[in-house]
Amino acid sequence: MTDLAIAPDMASAPAVPGETPPSTPTWSVLCVDDEPSILAALRRALRAPDCKVLQAGSGAEALQIMEREKIDVLLSDMRMPGMDGATLLAQARARWPQTARILLTGYSDMNATVAAINEGQIYRYIHKPWDELELRLTVRQAAEYQRLERERADLQQLTARQNEELKHLNTSLESRIQERTAELHQAYERLKHNYLTSIRIFSSLMELRSSVLAGSGKRVAVLARRIAIAMGCSKEESQDIFVASLLHDIGFMAMSDALLAKPVGRLQPEEMRIYQRHPVLGAQALTAMEDHHAVAQLIRYHHERFDGGGFPERLAGHDIPLGARIIALVDAYDDLTHGHLTGAPLTEQEAKAIIQRGRGSQFDPEVVDVFLHVTQQEKAKPPQLETVDLDDVQPGMQLGKDLLSKEGFLLLSAGHVLNAEMISRIRRYAMTEGVRIVLDIRPIRQS
Repeated sequence: MTDLAIAPDMASAPAVPGETPPSTPTWSVLCVDDEPSILAALRRALRAPDCKVLQAGSGAEALQIMEREKIDVLLSDMRMPGMDGATLLAQARARWPQTARILLTGYSDMNATVAAINEGQIYRYIHKPWDELELRLTVRQAAEYQRLERERADLQQLTARQNEELKHLNTSLESRIQERTAELHQAYERLKHNYLTSIRIFSSLMELRSSVLAGSGKRVAVLARRIAIAMGCSKEESQDIFVASLLHDIGFMAMSDALLAKPVGRLQPEEMRIYQRHPVLGAQALTAMEDHHAVAQLIRYHHERFDGGGFPERLAGHDIPLGARIIALVDAYDDLTHGHLTGAPLTEQEAKAIIQRGRGSQFDPEVVDVFLHVTQQEKAKPPQLETVDLDDVQPGMQLGKDLLSKEGFLLLSAGHVLNAEMISRIRRYAMTEGVRIVLDIRPIRQS
């Protein structure tokens, strides 16, 4: 038998003048039968402008064609010498699963048809003699089914690939978000640290005007924040109380050195009137700073009394902000122990006795109780610090006390973790000023 692989009739036929040329085939069918007349009949039945019809006279020949041609539908007779249709379809399924398989069979070949269905997983079987319309529809439907299956498989692969890419993108995005969040957190912490350092420096500059006030803002701020935390204030509230304590006497900047040099208990009536303006002036100084409204309120009311006898507005009880009640007590305690009220500093026990006598009148009773408890704890557990010469200071060490210049100006605040650059700056300062610096360092806790 000659080679029966035939190109589609319409594609090989000469063009007829005035007729529209046939379209390019978009799908293919391979017809397999050992009888040339059957192949010719199938070719006539299936030929179409969009279909490429190929033919083979045996199963072996069909497999050779499928190795070099892309076949959408394999249409095979059941009874053929050498390799029957069931065997051919089973091999085609194993090697080219995306090719639809159809069996041509007679009514007497039912057992073989069942075998083809089981082994070749055929799309359909068609009885001989066939109905041409049914044959064309079946073959075309098989080709369309396989096309949809291929598109579905391609779509699944595309979806899987895109899902993998999206998963990788999400993982990468989460990593970048975490990195960015960490960077922002570090930037925020640096900003917060620089902000508090700036407030402390300004407070120190302000206190240089009077030896009596030197260090007052820092002492009041530290103790006031501890009381606020002990009373359950939030982190934000405790921070506002700390900042307000540092700046609580900022209104003194508008007053004369002569007035500041006098103990409060020795002020004349007119001087007292001027003195009592300092909380208002301090609050007004922060008017333009929107984020400091709460701080300004605490400064304004830190000289109010719990019984309503204070200034500037004679507020009483819980109408006075809690932060202002705390600062009022700590400020009075600091003034008593440093001689700002009477000119002669009192001992801690003497000052605490006066605070206790003012419980419920000058001071909030609850704040007094917490103050006594906190100060008792502090006395029982004094901070353990190590004195380290500047030449022996190493990066990573933490200051236990403020580092002040020889004029009393704040250089670094307690709690600052030293790095190599900061240590180098301190050493240059010591060399330039000709001073010996010894630092109080918090010991590193061993885990």
